[in-house]
Amino acid sequence: MESLSHLLKSLPDTEWKRKAELKIQGVLADPLIAKFRQKYPFVDNYAIKINMNKLYQHVSEYKNCSNCPGLDKCPNDMTGHYTIISAESVEGQAAFIHEEKVACKKFIAKGQQDAISSRIRTFHVDPRMISRSFSFGDILETDLDRAKAVMQINDYVNLTIEEGLQTRGLYLSGSFGTGKTFLMGYMLHQLAKVGMTGAIVYMPDFAEDLKGMFQEPYKLKETIDLLKETDLLVFDDIGAENLNPWLRDHVIGAIVNHRMNRKPTFFTSNYALSGLEKHFSFTNKDGDEEYKGQRIMDRIRPFVDVVEVTGTNKRGK
Repeated sequence: MESLSHLLKSLPDTEWKRKAELKIQGVLADPLIAKFRQKYPFVDNYAIKINMNKLYQHVSEYKNCSNCPGLDKCPNDMTGHYTIISAESVEGQAAFIHEEKVACKKFIAKGQQDAISSRIRTFHVDPRMISRSFSFGDILETDLDRAKAVMQINDYVNLTIEEGLQTRGLYLSGSFGTGKTFLMGYMLHQLAKVGMTGAIVYMPDFAEDLKGMFQEPYKLKETIDLLKETDLLVFDDIGAENLNPWLRDHVIGAIVNHRMNRKPTFFTSNYALSGLEKHFSFTNKDGDEEYKGQRIMDRIRPFVDVVEVTGTNKRGK
């Protein structure tokens, strides 16, 4: 935004005085300046005159905010901020008028949302699913058929907020498109608001990504360590990945083994727990390995509460 003096100096000389007087009179007549002078009665006309730029900035940015076009189109000097003014009486001198930039509500809200989003890592899951803020009532009313599941998750969120990070997680099972991933996004968002970190991993695509990390061992270790140490970890659509012994034993197995009795792990799946065990018991490379399936399930089953998610398929709606 141009200052008043710069704006006036850009005008042709023949118009300068007339435009200057109109601008000044407009500022002086503004209700904001009337309130300012009532609050600081010691501010005289001389102080007003020599601080006209500050008053103009204050009035102009207030008007911009009153007709806010959105944070991304903010016309003020500093995006998401507006100028406020105050005055100080200085003995023997003209009153000093201070100006200060203050963040608007939208800028503060965006900062808070960015802080929440920065605490959650997503792997092949749309980050917008985590960044959206929904209330318990919003989610409950979306599909009353899954009300029981929503209440279980909300109870878990409240318990964690009250008591701190739990050691048990949740296992969400149900048909395609019933909103299991959405419910885990809601949980992550609510707990990120109180400072917890989290990660959500879409297993089918993540499993393929890991193969590409063989040539980048440092990146592979960094990724696995992140999943081991984050406060909240969600394995999304587990059981749908193309399983191999290395993925089962050295990635999923290593992560859940590290986290059990320490930090909660969450799962969404179209399988019940028994079906997931069968999935882990067979790989294309080694065939049936029932004991391997039992072994990894011993690190999952005792540390989760099952949540059955019923309802209608919402995909494409």
